[in-house]
Amino acid sequence: MKSILVIGGGIVGAACALRLQAAGVQVTLIDSGDKRRGASYGNAGHIGSEQIAPWSAWGNVLRAPRSSFGAGGPLDFRWSDVALWTPWSMRFLRACGPAQFERGREALDNLLADSLPAWRRIAELAQAPEIVIPHGHATAWMTERGAESGLAACAAAKWGRTTSWREMTAAELARYSSVLNREPKAAVIFTGTGQVSEPQAARDAILASFTERGGESVAGSVVRVEEGARVLLADGAVRNADAVLVCAGPWSRVLMEQLGVTTPLIGERGYHLQSAETNWPRDLPTTVFDENFIAVSRFTSGLRCTSFVEFGSPDAPGDERKWRRLRRRIDELGIKFEANPDRWVGSRPSLPDFMPAIGRLEHAPKVLYAFGHAHLGLTEAPITAEIIAAIAAEKAPPVDIAPFRIERLS
Repeated sequence: MKSILVIGGGIVGAACALRLQAAGVQVTLIDSGDKRRGASYGNAGHIGSEQIAPWSAWGNVLRAPRSSFGAGGPLDFRWSDVALWTPWSMRFLRACGPAQFERGREALDNLLADSLPAWRRIAELAQAPEIVIPHGHATAWMTERGAESGLAACAAAKWGRTTSWREMTAAELARYSSVLNREPKAAVIFTGTGQVSEPQAARDAILASFTERGGESVAGSVVRVEEGARVLLADGAVRNADAVLVCAGPWSRVLMEQLGVTTPLIGERGYHLQSAETNWPRDLPTTVFDENFIAVSRFTSGLRCTSFVEFGSPDAPGDERKWRRLRRRIDELGIKFEANPDRWVGSRPSLPDFMPAIGRLEHAPKVLYAFGHAHLGLTEAPITAEIIAAIAAEKAPPVDIAPFRIERLS
């Protein structure tokens, strides 16, 4: 393969473009140019090597009523998008069977085992090692009841093979007193995980290295992709190459269906508020406040609080109620936050079995794909890029990709 068109410049597309360009493939990266559109911009920045359990599990189904937005939780379904999420939900329920769940957990464990080292490798390739901060992450509980149930759940759960956790010491818990209105009752700290210095900064560093290596970036929207690696843009331009890589997040669905591939993708939307003013220490890791349904991450540009799991169209407008509730959660914890923070909503690309789609189309070998990473797009981007580079070179991927083939959903 001498040339490839990469459709989608989020963190997965950017990482794949850099890896392919560094491997000697001439890459043209086609992206809309709206950096805030996808989850790559607004996520919590967490490198979640521990998250090996697919969300398609009966336990999550049984918890859904008390996790719903109406009950104060993070889970919501946009009623105006019922035609999108109803068939998706039916497939989700079918994916919750114990045998399929265990197969998914094993596959994700294999994929995530090298996710943090892969981040270090791509940071070195981009000559930006500072974008990876491997200081773990924390989960905290603010009530005795929450701490008791949360610690029991941690002890019962299966985590990634390269991660471990322990309870925080009294001294570690006391550090939160300076940034919250009270100290957590308990918290756990994970090792073998981490965060990026800032999601957009990480993407920018990767794209800068891609450009320096001779990669071409094109601002535009792809409206059609064909099996012969021919791509039509919205402005009428046509691009051809030896191959095409579809990694356009939730917008990959339409492109893949043009190729005759069933692709039950949905936009799983998240929200954030970010304050440039903060007293949150830079070395205090990403912290999930489990009972408050928010994750807090300190970035170079400020403090970001993220929340919500909202299923619907990736192009729908934001829900004002969610930003208001997120602000209330922040204030309940006493976190220092500016009066008019940055507001964002964006979509994670989620497939019903909560497994990514990574591979080469069986019936159209000039088409490669990498999308559907759900909550783990940032985590899995570098290892996905190494898999795609191996496929492009017709070499054995570093991870068994049979569980991730899109044909599993046909």
